[in-house]
Amino acid sequence: MKKEVTLYTDGACKGNPGIGGWGAWLTFGKHEKKLCGGEENTTNNRMELQAAIEGLKALREPCSVTLFTDSSYVQKGITEWLKGWKRKQWKTASGQPVKNQDLWQQLDELCRQHEVEWRWVKGHAGIEGNEIADQLANLGIEKLKGEA
Repeated sequence: MKKEVTLYTDGACKGNPGIGGWGAWLTFGKHEKKLCGGEENTTNNRMELQAAIEGLKALREPCSVTLFTDSSYVQKGITEWLKGWKRKQWKTASGQPVKNQDLWQQLDELCRQHEVEWRWVKGHAGIEGNEIADQLANLGIEKLKGEA
């Protein structure tokens, strides 16, 4: 039986594009892991994707993951849009190249290693896991700026 992991992810950006951070909070039973990082010149959507990628990369074995994100872009992208993008050689419905294709491909690969249930949550609504992930994403920015 696979371990059941809860993963909250969030991205943040100061300017869009601008300096950005990502945060991931994983819990399994009484265990928890907090992760964060950042990039100098990025977008909010890239940081939202990076948070999910880094959270899933932290798992050492195939797990059953309930992943919470406040990003409709990430949640809908992985559950609704991805199959069509792949079928159309990474083009959108309008024929444009899919933005952040590199990160979508990484996320897609990681999702094949785990059973992932994607859940959208409202951001900044007092949901503990989302608030922790948000704090971690902002910490990623602070670390990058040398303020943490």
